[in-house]
Amino acid sequence: MYDYLLVGAGLYNAVFAETALRHGRSCLVVERRNHIGGNCYTYEQAGIIVHKYGAHIFRTSDRKVWDYLGHFAEFNHFVNSPIARYHDETYNLPFNMNTFAELWHVFTPSEAQEKIRETSAHVHQPARNLEEHAIHLVGTDIYERLIKGYTEKQWGRKCTELPASIMRRLPLRFTYDNNYYRDRYQGIPIGGYTRIIEQMMQGADIRLNVDFDQHRDELKSIARHIIYTGPIDAYYDFCYGPLAYRSLRFETKELPLSNYQGVAVVNYTSADVPYTRVIEHKHFEFGEQAHTVVTWEYPHAWHRGEEAYYPVNDEANQALYERYRKRAEKEQNLSFGGRLGNYRYTDMQDTVKDAWALWENLEG
Repeated sequence: MYDYLLVGAGLYNAVFAETALRHGRSCLVVERRNHIGGNCYTYEQAGIIVHKYGAHIFRTSDRKVWDYLGHFAEFNHFVNSPIARYHDETYNLPFNMNTFAELWHVFTPSEAQEKIRETSAHVHQPARNLEEHAIHLVGTDIYERLIKGYTEKQWGRKCTELPASIMRRLPLRFTYDNNYYRDRYQGIPIGGYTRIIEQMMQGADIRLNVDFDQHRDELKSIARHIIYTGPIDAYYDFCYGPLAYRSLRFETKELPLSNYQGVAVVNYTSADVPYTRVIEHKHFEFGEQAHTVVTWEYPHAWHRGEEAYYPVNDEANQALYERYRKRAEKEQNLSFGGRLGNYRYTDMQDTVKDAWALWENLEG
């Protein structure tokens, strides 16, 4: 009998496993994919570390979190400074003075703020949807070029149909600073994230290519407590109906070029381009190889059986999730965790803290 059955081998369960193992608990990890690491899984291709499920840049202002992950890997000094491409135009991200200068040929914060006021004065406040919130935040010009097409591709809905809360994650600055994040610590683990997960789970029993839902009765009988990081609605067989998600498709190619796009991440913001991002992986580790590996990221509608990447946190889905959450509260030997278990988007630093919080709640 194991102390913990951890369903899913991503970062959340890796942190929980490491904590539990360090305190003398036994853990069994089951993962339906053929690898550990969850969506932050990385692998080596032609000497280049590839982020299989999209770019993952770790950042935090919490020294405890930074030092904790530093036990398992050395982080490089990568700074996330993506580029946005709209037709034949390129702009710096996040929205900052470089962006405003490229777009409006203004050079001071006061000039940029005046342009935003001029192009946003017409929108309704308080914002009733993402479109109104975005225009109020950055003005019509930036919204039309850099937000509208990208966001509607990402979510498969018109911006007027999306909640304003989605855009609150987007930084806006009146400085000439292309660093997407303001966190004190930022970087990529040298050698990739999979090495971190491997070390965290060292000492746990791991079974890959095992779908918990197909072996539920057997697996539930061999552990005292289950930590489930799959979709909460799937655990309950969609008894209240399926929650909505967005999915992604990745197309990865090795190219005989030393430098394909000059930056790790380029966002394609026009609606006529089917992909949202292009990732050139070698730039995460400042690679100088004569070749490169590039991934095109295509968002698409999610259907049962596909990977669920992004919860759609609109009002209807939040209400449905609340029904599942209230049912989960009644469970005695079961906890839900991670992005899908809690039906909310979380950064990696928050994932670490959430796993610690669960341990404290169970055994602290």
